[in-house]
Amino acid sequence: MNNNYLNSMEEEYDAIVIGTGISGGWAAKELCENGLKTLVLERGRMIKHVEDYHTAYLDPWDLPNGGAPSRETRERKSKQHRTGYVTAEAHQHFFVDDIKHPYNEDRRFDWIRGYHVGGRSLVWGRHSYRLSDLDFEANKKDGVAIDWPVRYKDIAPWYSKVEEYIGVCGEKLGLSQLPDGEFLKPIEMNCVEEVLKEKVSEKLNGRVITTGRIAHITEGTKPGLGRSTCQYRNRCMRGCPYGAYFSSNSSTLPAADATGNMTLRPFSIATEIIYDEKLGKATGIKIIDTETKETYAFNAKIIFLCASTIASASILLQSKSERFPNGLGNDCGELGHNIMDHHFHVGARAIAEGYDDKYYKGRRPGGIYIPRFRNLGGNSDSKDFIRGYGYQGGASRSSTSELVAELKYGPELKEAILKPGAWNVNLLAFGETLPDHSNRMYLDYDKRDEWGLPTVTFDADFGENELAMRKDMQDQAVKMLEAAGFKDIQGYDNIEGRAMGLGIHEMGTARMGHDPKTSVLNKYNQVHNCTNVYVTDGSFMTSAGCQNPSLTYMAFTARAANHAANEFKKSNS
Repeated sequence: MNNNYLNSMEEEYDAIVIGTGISGGWAAKELCENGLKTLVLERGRMIKHVEDYHTAYLDPWDLPNGGAPSRETRERKSKQHRTGYVTAEAHQHFFVDDIKHPYNEDRRFDWIRGYHVGGRSLVWGRHSYRLSDLDFEANKKDGVAIDWPVRYKDIAPWYSKVEEYIGVCGEKLGLSQLPDGEFLKPIEMNCVEEVLKEKVSEKLNGRVITTGRIAHITEGTKPGLGRSTCQYRNRCMRGCPYGAYFSSNSSTLPAADATGNMTLRPFSIATEIIYDEKLGKATGIKIIDTETKETYAFNAKIIFLCASTIASASILLQSKSERFPNGLGNDCGELGHNIMDHHFHVGARAIAEGYDDKYYKGRRPGGIYIPRFRNLGGNSDSKDFIRGYGYQGGASRSSTSELVAELKYGPELKEAILKPGAWNVNLLAFGETLPDHSNRMYLDYDKRDEWGLPTVTFDADFGENELAMRKDMQDQAVKMLEAAGFKDIQGYDNIEGRAMGLGIHEMGTARMGHDPKTSVLNKYNQVHNCTNVYVTDGSFMTSAGCQNPSLTYMAFTARAANHAANEFKKSNS
């Protein structure tokens, strides 16, 4: 990918895209393929596909501390380290330094970020599920927050477009609460998971266990830089040199670059959207060059804000004018509010006996998925909470040699390889979080970063509905493992010490809606009163669902970018 790396100061573009992650990559691809000369801004460094995945082929013994986080990493990335996994030496370079990039907490929030070309598309979990009308209608039905301005039929064609392009494996189920998509062949479940699936279906009517729908190529190829089938290495967070899983770097950015219409500029922090009072629209972007610390302005007719949920809200809040004294598009006062994240770290685990003569080949990049079965009507409804949850997890065989350092060499290692440990089963629930105006982020102008920009302060936490849901999330996981006849079943709920952000599905700071008095964006992701600015990352979400949201971000982004391109062509025809 040539990227047309910008050193010259060409000022005028048809469109500017802020951010290169899952949403920004799709915006760049669609705008460029529609013929718009597009400047793509990334605040972090350049990451070249394959070339810059420098830990992709390393084994644990090739890494410092066997891959465990060093003391220096833990000290410099103390908040990132709260996840328990992003600071591992194999991929910690894809996550920010908390000292260099500080934020504040009134209530704890774990803000996990990657500042580089590709963003978190290089390290995401890749589970890809559609929302349904159960989700799009939920706020209106329950009288919570505001109604979505769209329904499933509006987004379904764009889900299909995205799935066909990125490659999503899975099986069709015919469930109204989890619409089917355009799938590649599913990754097989192992023998213990098949038993769990059979027994749960037999004994717990209405519950379905399927293989995870994940953005991995399981057959053929897909567009991009040599994207081929998954090699089942399960080293995905290091960057995939095969392009088997979807990322901006292997797929959408190369497609944008191939048109000759993209100019990619890393090391560029977008600080403000420029609003013209007379024209009543945005005319460009101000940036800080992180290498020189000089400021520049670039002009464009269309702005796509895809910097991620919190960063996009920050840029809008910083974009003040006489027309928008509280931030661009903030007539409603909701900008920065209604933060949502999925709550998890609750479920159950067990031991599966009687399968010691069976094993599996390869390391799958994803496990099983149990779609939502609660509050669908009839006997599934709960009196204690609204909305629902799903499960991810699976079964695997541990090896004693992985747990005991002294068994990592010599005859003991050979024996351990020949005699792997017990079959373990884990069901981990992911629950929906309700939008709440009191869950917010705001800017602290008294605490600034090294670029002179205000820092983000979080004031958000899970509410009563989420806490009530968690008991059922644990109880039903136990019930399903009991139905399968597994042993040593242990339910767990690790809510203590946990906070919003750990799901890394932050959403909702610039929500969509019908009314400018209660929402920031309209049904096409346009800022209500500044319609040449589109916001298409997680900030637009009006409710959260319980499904992983990235596929939804991509579908809405593709839809919005094509809407913007059509409007652009009309105005220039």
